[in-house]
Parts: sequence; structure tokens; C-alpha cells
Amino acid sequence: MPVENDAALREILGFETVAVVGCSRTPGKAAHDVPDYLRSRGYEVIPVNPNAAEVFGRRAYDTLSAVDVEIDVVCVFRPSDEVAGIVDEALERADVRVIWTQLGIVDDEALERAERDGMTVVRDRCMLVDHQRLYG
Repeated sequence: MPVENDAALREILGFETVAVVGCSRTPGKAAHDVPDYLRSRGYEVIPVNPNAAEVFGRRAYDTLSAVDVEIDVVCVFRPSDEVAGIVDEALERADVRVIWTQLGIVDDEALERAERDGMTVVRDRCMLVDHQRLYG
């Protein structure tokens, strides 16, 4: 189902484990700053980046499929043309509840497929901005 209100965003932001696909090692980049912010707020952030062995001192997984711990939310920091493959990987897992695409990242067809399969989808929004707006 699509997220259309603050109550739904609060529920999603209540989940604890966020896999960040495209998590960066470079401070000053959104794909680094958002996960770093989430970590500072107590979230378990799982970096998914095939170009890094670790991020934040934590093992970085090559793919979402390779992650060997439970995931609540998949936060996507990859180009829109990569969303379909990420959604495919998320749909293969039994644990992912939410697909969240960051600002400017949209693939309506892939996200509608995730919704049809029962996942909650947040499109084209920033987790950091929404968290700060709702929780200060």
C-alpha cells in the first residue's frame, strides 16, 4: 500500500532494521548522511554496497539477497533504473515490509508490483527529512 499520511510514516519509522541499498562510505553524500543519521537515532542500518567491504565499521553486503539478517525496511539510494531489480530481491525475502525510495528515485511499475505483493511503499521521500519533521 502507498504511504499517504504521517500516521503511516510514523509506523514505518518505528521499525528498527533498515537495509540501505547504495549506502556510501563518503561523508557529505546523502547515501552516507541519511544512514548515519538513522544509526544515531538507534536504527540498525545494514549497508548494501558491492563496492565496499564495510561501511560504518560494519560489513557491507553485495546484494540485498546476500543479507543474512532480518530486514524491516529497504531504503533505496540507487538510480531509478535499478529499482526493479531491488524490488525483485526484496520480494524474494519474507521479512521485508517496506520499500522506501529516496528523493528523485522512482520506478512506478516496480513499486506498484511491490504494493500488489503486499509491501508498503514510500516513494520519492527522504527518511531523514521525514524523521526530523515527525520527531524533531
